[in-house]
Amino acid sequence: MTVKTSIPLVNLQRQAQTYRDAFQASFTALLNKADFIGGASVEQFEKAFAQYCGAQHCVGVGNGTDALYLIFKALGLQPGDEVITCTMSFIATAEIFAPLGVKVVFADIDPLTYTLDAAQVARLITEKTKALLPVHLYGQPADLAALQQLATQHGLFLIEDAAQAHGAEFAGQRIGSWGQAAAFSFYPGKNLGAFGDGGGITTNDAELAHKIRMLANHGRLTKYEHAVEGVNSRLDTVQASILLTKLGHLDAWNARRNEIAAFYNHALSDLPDLKLPQLGANRTHVFHLYVVQTAQRDALLQFLNGQGIQAAIHYPIPLHLQPAFAYLGYQAGAFPHAETLSQQCLSLPICPELTMSEAEEVVRTVKAFFESRP
Repeated sequence: MTVKTSIPLVNLQRQAQTYRDAFQASFTALLNKADFIGGASVEQFEKAFAQYCGAQHCVGVGNGTDALYLIFKALGLQPGDEVITCTMSFIATAEIFAPLGVKVVFADIDPLTYTLDAAQVARLITEKTKALLPVHLYGQPADLAALQQLATQHGLFLIEDAAQAHGAEFAGQRIGSWGQAAAFSFYPGKNLGAFGDGGGITTNDAELAHKIRMLANHGRLTKYEHAVEGVNSRLDTVQASILLTKLGHLDAWNARRNEIAAFYNHALSDLPDLKLPQLGANRTHVFHLYVVQTAQRDALLQFLNGQGIQAAIHYPIPLHLQPAFAYLGYQAGAFPHAETLSQQCLSLPICPELTMSEAEEVVRTVKAFFESRP
């Protein structure tokens, strides 16, 4: 018998209904203008999101994966160059390098924050290293101060994979404004999500922004004049209008995520077999995901789902152990912190629309699981 999910991991339907009038007004304005590609809302959103991140420029693109690809394409990395990134992430972080002829070099995570371990990165830098790519995993920024110092010391690009951390800060500075550029995803389930695919790139480098914009639009100078071979990766006006409508709510939504996380932290703190998320120094967390760890992860997942509570695993296989990257020659045991997290991590429901009664039900069910164990 299939158990109906009563508490989803993310409640996009509830958000859509709550802001239905605002979204419909955006659609109506768009229909009246009929500017579906490159419309006014795209430029308006790019300006607003750049300002929100504390960056000079934003280029809207088709999705977060394209955002990463276009950054490194525009930076001019060459075959044989290397980029160091985190092995604990979604595959989009690393799959963009093979088409560029660039080698991805994986590093372990800091076991406290689950983000790129700067100390290990320092040991991996070689003359072939051209860039560092920290991932702000689950909504918490990586140690950008330490990584920026390494990048400056070795003459490297620092690029942020900011797909999960819209609005988070490090040292009082918003992510998306560090290093050369940052890549964002606006996939519907993100803290700032569209009604379909979408992505964005923020940067303080005007020349880089211009080159990315050109590459994303077929390498176009004018309508039928193309300076380079580009791709077709544009943020369409429909998604831009939705994102522009949502952007004004992002800080409040992130604050609500933190309220729910604080409740979970307090309510679940008496469970010795459950490791709760920790906040690193000098940063804020926006809890795109609320991730706990337990050696009984699979059993807890099955129990929660059986009670109608949708939990999930982000991510069950670290990148260095993915079949897609077998050619790199990494073996199990190479990055023990990431491997432990992948075996024990579990994401509990969290979104701005989650009610406190639903959060309390999640807590009761998690506690019931551990109370039932021998």
